[in-house]
Amino acid sequence: DVQLQASGGGLVQAGGSLRLSCAVSGFTFDDYAIGWFRQAPGKRREGVSCISSLGNSIWYVDSVKGRFTISSDNVKNTMYLQMKNLKPEDTAVYYCAAVKVLSAAVHCVWIEYKYWGQGTQVTVSS
Repeated sequence: DVQLQASGGGLVQAGGSLRLSCAVSGFTFDDYAIGWFRQAPGKRREGVSCISSLGNSIWYVDSVKGRFTISSDNVKNTMYLQMKNLKPEDTAVYYCAAVKVLSAAVHCVWIEYKYWGQGTQVTVSS
């Protein structure tokens, strides 16, 4: 079974950093696209950053470019989202997700992802 478990959220002051982790099982990163999504209260879920299954294409939403870095570790079966210079508008529940697809193109639309972690809360105070 494909499973994802996110962790690493918390409360941080604006300008601070957090690293989210997502332990995965039941699949390898070679065959699956993976990504991080977030949903703030009253807002739609949005893609934050995603990696394609082939070619390692990476996409970031404009609002996090230069501040967030997505990565994956095949040995540890874990994906990460390093977040720096956090802003209050980054406050949301963050989810890791995966979908089996063999493509060098990266897609970061939440509805296309089949498997989801449980979410971890990130709160950035001003």
